[in-house]
Order: sequence, then C-alpha cells, then structure tokens
Amino acid sequence: MENLLGLLRLRVRRGINLAIRDTRSSDPYVVVAMAGQKLKTRVISDTRNPEWNDELTLSITDINVPINLAVYDSDTFTTDDKMGEADIDIRPYVECLRMGLENLPTGTVITRVQPSRTNCLSNESCCVWDDGRILQDMFLKLRNVECGEIEVQIEWINPPGCKGVF
Repeated sequence: MENLLGLLRLRVRRGINLAIRDTRSSDPYVVVAMAGQKLKTRVISDTRNPEWNDELTLSITDINVPINLAVYDSDTFTTDDKMGEADIDIRPYVECLRMGLENLPTGTVITRVQPSRTNCLSNESCCVWDDGRILQDMFLKLRNVECGEIEVQIEWINPPGCKGVF
C-alpha cells in the first residue's frame, strides 16, 4: 500500500455502564471502522461493564479520517442491537508524534486534549511518553444512547517502507 502512513494499534480496553439491551444486561462487542476497514472485538456475555482488552490494528492513509467505534449487543435470533457509537480524532495524537521527541522520562505528559462538542471525550485525555513510545488513553462517551463509555488506548506503529507522519 503506497499511501500507507503507518499503523495504529487500538486497544479496546473496556465498556463502562453500557445500556441494557437484553432483559437485564447485554452481550456487548465493538466494531471499529475507518476508511473501508472494519474490525471487531470479541463478544463479552451478560454484562454492562465488559473487559475486552482486545488489540486491533488499523492501516492509516489519511490522518483526517476519524475512527468510528460502534457498540452492539449480540443477539442469537434477531439483529444485533446498537448500543451507541463514538469517534476518535487522531490528529492531536499525530501532532505529538510530529514533535520528534526522544528520551523523555516514562510518564511525561506531552499534551492534554480536553472534552468538547467536537469530540467524544468524556474527560481529559493525555498523550504520554511511555518507554520510547507515545500512548493516548481515552474515555469516550457513547452517542445516540442513554448511557455508556468506552475506554481505549492508541499507539502508532511505523512499519518499514511507510511514509510516516513526520
């Protein structure tokens, strides 16, 4: 893929207080979509607070395209119920990568991204230096649903032969 800038590892950690779509609970999973790519976490049965800890990897060709996360309740005999969605804007994260930082102490906060009407953050999100790499942890408030958040982390990967973002 000649336009590949790099890869983005997305760790879908957990859901918090997700909506009930079955009798007393739900069987949630997350579908991650970006620029024609679609990836899915595993289903966690009978919970409103699933712990996925699944790692999904997206190929990035355009940093301006948001990543969409849609949460669903898995159903056996009917269509899966949507439990909300959220978008991730990776541009603030990429700005940190472009700073070209090196040899910072682990835990150094590079930048802070505040929740706003233009993002799905439920609280402040920090880009942090962690042992030679930059990570961003996020709590995303789900839209189009009565309640629920998703905790995720992103990390850039530069495979050989990629253009990169620098």
